[in-house]
Amino acid sequence: MGVVHAARDQRLARDVALKALPADAAGAAEAARLLREARVTARLDHPGVLAVHDVGALPDGRAFYTMRLVRGRSLAQALSADDAALARDLVRHVLAACEAVGYAHAVGLVHRDLKPANVLIGPHGETQVADWGLAAPTPAAAERWADLPGPRPSAGGSPGFVAPEQARGEPPDPRHDVWSLGAMLARVAPPADAPLAAIVQRAQAADLGARYADAGALAADLARWFEGRRVLALRYGPLDWARWAWRAWRAPLLVAGAGAVS
Repeated sequence: MGVVHAARDQRLARDVALKALPADAAGAAEAARLLREARVTARLDHPGVLAVHDVGALPDGRAFYTMRLVRGRSLAQALSADDAALARDLVRHVLAACEAVGYAHAVGLVHRDLKPANVLIGPHGETQVADWGLAAPTPAAAERWADLPGPRPSAGGSPGFVAPEQARGEPPDPRHDVWSLGAMLARVAPPADAPLAAIVQRAQAADLGARYADAGALAADLARWFEGRRVLALRYGPLDWARWAWRAWRAPLLVAGAGAVS
């Protein structure tokens, strides 16, 4: 879709990320697609989505838009570090991505290209979802987004993270993004964590109707896991209940035990 550069906004004296068409792909159709991406991103007013600052044409005529410059790394780069100690921290970033995409789903938009490279992690722990160039509205929200320029993007998606239904060219559905988010979560989930594994399994269920309805529902269940509460994706057996109870009540029990000993 384009090439991203670090740039300087001279009028506002700030550093920005500038996305422009490459020199060998600066036709009218490509410009329309880039403008569409800028408008989609600009209309997603959520802290987990990169803010768009400006749009226009470079002196050579190539279309561009500018957005917040994230001085950090992508989730893909964090995963390449292969540090098991960071697993829980990376799950937190996936949760933040789920919340951002959940907002998009609430306004009828499906990202359709969710992968670790499109989740940016800032130096202060902030998480933002980027690259909305393949985003498309659900059939029910088509009228709401009818003013977007250019044709609707093709099926798209990235191998390993694209939902099977999306790969087959089915209409945009929030549950396609849920599958992609589940694929990301599977790569950061700590091993042998039954509740988290159940969340991944539900997010990537083969039956579309068995998945979370949207990213907001996935985020809510993942938040339950973070807070030590019972997750909805797992059917708890006796041993699971015992493990959950120990995690949930471990601190109060230890404090009570210490008090009894003293």
